Amino acid sequence: MTPQRLRITYAVDGPLRYASNLDLVRAWARATRRAGLVPLYSGGFNARPRIQNGAALPVGFSARGEMVDLWLSQRVEIAAARQALAAVLPAGLAIRHVVEVDEAEPALPTRVQAAEYAVTVETGEPHHEIRQRVANLLSAASLPRERRGRPYDLRPLIEELAVAQERAGAVLLHMRLAAREGATGRPEQVLDALGLEEGFFTICRQRLLLSEG
Repeated sequence: MTPQRLRITYAVDGPLRYASNLDLVRAWARATRRAGLVPLYSGGFNARPRIQNGAALPVGFSARGEMVDLWLSQRVEIAAARQALAAVLPAGLAIRHVVEVDEAEPALPTRVQAAEYAVTVETGEPHHEIRQRVANLLSAASLPRERRGRPYDLRPLIEELAVAQERAGAVLLHMRLAAREGATGRPEQVLDALGLEEGFFTICRQRLLLSEG
């Protein structure tokens, strides 16, 4: 029987914001078994359920549009699979969509091109000053930074940046950052470039954007 490949879009919140990518994969493996679904296992001596996250979610981030692919050895109705999984997921994981994708489609991580973030920063800086910093950053030809002792240019990794909302003592920033292999932007680095890294902030990854095809 041809395996079934399900792509689940899900949200992460609560204590699971502090789970590692491996912990999230394990949570989906446990939920698959508890839901009575029959996973497809990898080959080899140490066989494991075939589960693939779209992109590792940094520890401490919440999320609204993460993606994971699950392979099943026995086909099920999409609605039934969603209902069964939702009933056994731990607190902090919530299914938003489930679709079936072609088995021949490229690996999910290879299709992730960018990610959108909502970043709330508590700051006493005047809002007009923050807007000007955003404008200056976007107009910069390059933004030399360093990560793990290696220099890189942050500017080409920033696809969109805007002040989405202003309120007393805080701003909400919208970011769309590259998330390709070898070219991944981090919201914390953007905050650092804006001079806002010292304030308290929360980060929610809103969605992953995939390449076409």
